[in-house]
Amino acid sequence: MIHVVGIGLDGAAGLTPGVLMVVENAVLLVGSDRHLSYFPNHPGERLVLGDLKLGLQKLRRRLEAAPEEESIVVLTSGDPLFFGLGRLLVAQLPPENLTFHPHISSVQLAFSRIKVPWQDARVISAHGRSLDEAIEALRRGENQIAVLTDDRNHPGAIARALLGLDLPNSYQFWVCENLGGSDERVECYPDIAAVTNRSFAPLNVVLLLREAAKTPDVSALPLLGLPDASFVTFDDRPNLLTKREIRLLVLGELQLQPAQTVWDIGAGTGTVAIEIARLCPKSTVYAIEKTAAGTGLIEQNCQRLQVRNVISIYGEAPEILYRLPAPDRIFIGGSGGKLRPMLGVCDRQLTKNGVIVLAISTIEHLNIAITWAEEWNWQYRLLQVNLSRSVPVAHLTRFAPLNPVTILTLSK
Repeated sequence: MIHVVGIGLDGAAGLTPGVLMVVENAVLLVGSDRHLSYFPNHPGERLVLGDLKLGLQKLRRRLEAAPEEESIVVLTSGDPLFFGLGRLLVAQLPPENLTFHPHISSVQLAFSRIKVPWQDARVISAHGRSLDEAIEALRRGENQIAVLTDDRNHPGAIARALLGLDLPNSYQFWVCENLGGSDERVECYPDIAAVTNRSFAPLNVVLLLREAAKTPDVSALPLLGLPDASFVTFDDRPNLLTKREIRLLVLGELQLQPAQTVWDIGAGTGTVAIEIARLCPKSTVYAIEKTAAGTGLIEQNCQRLQVRNVISIYGEAPEILYRLPAPDRIFIGGSGGKLRPMLGVCDRQLTKNGVIVLAISTIEHLNIAITWAEEWNWQYRLLQVNLSRSVPVAHLTRFAPLNPVTILTLSK
């Protein structure tokens, strides 16, 4: 029988009397040098698990030759079946020969130290792997993320990746070192950039807790091309906003002039409307959004960014459009499945020499728009946009693509 015993940094003192007796009665003790050091006076034979493949081969041979009553103990960290050695043991050895004695996991200890419930946390192991899974969780705006690290994907590397993503939400950054040990250290770092240059104990867990977006310093913001993090967005869909790079291209295609009336249809969180309003303070921008949540976010973003020439309109296009002043420019970021009738209203309402710009993400909607333009004798220009942002990964940099978008510009 092989007993797989989870152990913490407090060593033998952290084991229950029953589990401690199992360890003491073992004829063979298997584990890393650190785990074996917790039992310096153990009388049994020792097997150091340096090379896991070689160690498991030795363990399998020993199991085949051992008498039935012989007990073997494998020491491992925390809960063996939670990103631990247990998964490998179950795959390599007969499950009927394995008995597990889990200890408290490092993730469980980490959340208990900061006094935060963690039943909904997204737990990711970057130990011996890449940070891709953690980066995707950050992009999705997961509320709680725990990352098990290694000497390559350490807290500094995670901090660099987080800073390089330009997320529309912010995170508390906790580093929990040597959990359960006498030199335990748990600290939150408000200045995430400072983490990139710090060194930490090899045994650490990083906790990322999503928090309310911080109010930006408007005086420090650029006139054009606001960072995505400047805006508050949907809690359940934090990436549902027109990205900065796409906004810049849309603003160019709109060919804006001073003192115009602009419609932003399907405004979402108001990112494009606010960019137009800041760039053209004498223009009036109508941000039309069919959801109450989106309308509230538009108004909240206008207050955050001190924009006063955006009028938030709660209603569904095309019906609501008849009530608005005739526009000089129209941006359509969302159509709600009513693109053709929406374009028909825009055709009738748009002033002379007006321009319509659409950001389209599907082939079907692009086909509808082009077909309509040809039927009604509108000139059109297409801009296929495939962009990638640089993302720090450990000490390297790679490109992460944004969703492709087609920008369609219509004019008569």
